[in-house]
Parts: sequence; C-alpha cells; structure tokens
Amino acid sequence: MNVLIRKRQFAGIAALGAAGLVLAGCATAPEATDATNDATETDFLACAVSDEGSWNDKSFNEAAFDGLLKAESDLGVTLSDAESHSIEDFEPNLAAMVGANCDLTFAVGFNLVAPVNAAAAANPDVNFVTIDGWSEGNANLKAVEYAMDESSYLAGYLAAAQSTTKVVGTYGGLNIPAVTVFMAGFHNGAKAYEAETGTPVTVLGYDPASPDTGDFVGNFEDSAKAKSLSAGQLEKGADIIFPVAGSLFSATSEAINESGKAALFIGVDKDIAVTSPEYASQILTSVEKKMTDAVYDVIKSTMEDGFNGEAYLGTLENGGTVLSSFYEFESSISPVVIERLEEIKAGIIDGSIDPQA
Repeated sequence: MNVLIRKRQFAGIAALGAAGLVLAGCATAPEATDATNDATETDFLACAVSDEGSWNDKSFNEAAFDGLLKAESDLGVTLSDAESHSIEDFEPNLAAMVGANCDLTFAVGFNLVAPVNAAAAANPDVNFVTIDGWSEGNANLKAVEYAMDESSYLAGYLAAAQSTTKVVGTYGGLNIPAVTVFMAGFHNGAKAYEAETGTPVTVLGYDPASPDTGDFVGNFEDSAKAKSLSAGQLEKGADIIFPVAGSLFSATSEAINESGKAALFIGVDKDIAVTSPEYASQILTSVEKKMTDAVYDVIKSTMEDGFNGEAYLGTLENGGTVLSSFYEFESSISPVVIERLEEIKAGIIDGSIDPQA
C-alpha cells in the first residue's frame, strides 16, 4: 500500500485488512498542512483509491485522478489518495480512507467492486463512488459506468475502413467486463463494415461469441506480454491494433516499430495523441472514457447538493464517451467514412444500431 497525501497527512496507517473496513474509525485522522491552492480551500476531503498501477498510468487511473486535481484547483477541496500496487492493497487502502473521514471516496476500476461494496456496507455513513463498478444495494455507493461498446463500435468501423490488409486486432489487460466491453464493440463495429461493404474483415484477439478466449495480458503491467501479443497480431497481418490495457499501448508501439510495418493503434480512456504526444504519429484515434469530467462533476454536485447514490452511465448521447479527433490522419480518412461514422453514432443514440450485435 502506498498512501499519498495532498495537503493533509496520515500517521501510522497500517494494513488494516477486511476487519479494518469496520474498525477504520480508529485510524489516525488527517492533519492540515500549510499547502496552498488557487481556489479557496474548503473542509471537503475528496479521496481516491487506484486500481493496480499508478496514478500516472496515462490511462484510466490517471484520468480519474485528474478529476480530483481539477476539483482541488477549481473548488478548493483537499485530497488524499492511495495507490494500489496489488489486489491485496484494495481493502487496507479503502480502510485508510474511511479512517481519514473522507467526505467522498472514489474506488477506481472494476477490480475494486467487491472491496468497495464491502466497505460501503460496513460503513453506511461514509459515501463512496465506484468507477467501472456497481452498487450491491448500498445507498451510500454511487456507480459511475460507461457504455464503452458504443464508442468502440465506431473505432472498429473506422479501423476496418482504414486498414489496408483488412486485418485488425485487439487485446486486453484482463478478461473482465470493463475491458471486454471495449473489445466486443470494436469487433462488432469492424464486422459492421464488413457487412455493409461486402469486404471481408478479420478481427484478431477477441470474438464476443467466444468470450472466455482471446488475447489478454493477465494484468495491466506486463509490457513484455503486451509486446508479444502485439507482435503476434502484426505477424498475422493486422495493421491497426486496439490495446485495451492501460499504459501498455507503449508496448504495442514498440512492437510496431520493430516490425517495420506501417501499422497504427487506437488509444483508450484518454485522448492518447494529446496526453502522450510522442506516440501521436501512430495513433489513429482514441476511445475516450470521460472519467476526469465525471469525477469532478460528482465532487461538485456532492458539495453543492449532498451525496446522490443514483448511478451515472456515460454514453455517446451524454458525452460520457467519445471518439477522439483524428488529427494528422483526418486527411487520409474518406469523407464518406467520416459521414458514415456520424450516421452510426446517431443510430446508436436513437437505438437503431446495437453496438453489442
């Protein structure tokens, strides 16, 4: 467990384990420091626990944490956070946040669903938010979810249209719903292009008809495995790859470079061409999950109106998920394809197109 404190400090936080979720009130309370902020500081303490990896993973952890930093800057809230480097860190990190008397604690990632529900059940007077998760009947737990199959469907259609080999690939960090929802949407979008044009398209790495199989790293940190999966797909003819594995897109870039092929990849969670511009020349687009906005908005609304446990679903319609700009690749994309993407987006929004089919 690695607890990082912003403007307040904990003392003597130990690994509390499952029992600590109930007894966390005994943990040492935070103390104010002399740190300053551009906004007027409030008494609101916003907290977060990461999934495995770091807050600077250039992906979903960082996107969520950016929302807290924005709230710190714009709203004057105080922050404290805990990075989880393994699944064993989840429970003690959540317990530490409970012990700190946080006004709102974000549990980032699908892997924290069970621990944060347990924490919410054990501490009914403490408010939590689960990102990429759900509440198991806990009124003090707000779910923030995303229909990532929608924007991924657009990405799959675009990839199929742009591919010169008509072979595209995808791989995931873990075989979990928060990952495979991207991969399924991508697969279905590519196959929609095949059905519309009559041009066969091969999708490597995942088929929603066989959800227990596919290309998965096994975590979000093994760059060697991610590189190997990418290289394997490149060898099979893929010229556009969709890595749904946090910061491991860097391994895909490395595999492309070593292959000598003119291949591209598609980013996830953030606008990777902007946040990691060193890869921009290889990024066709990114499938964005607007977690930064959601985290900020939840903090702001809780401060103004009190906690609301109603679930939030980010969609194409409400802008919770989007396809990033194409930047330097826009000129290479046919206006017909761009127009079709807008039509597909409208169809997904009005329900005439099902990204899961």
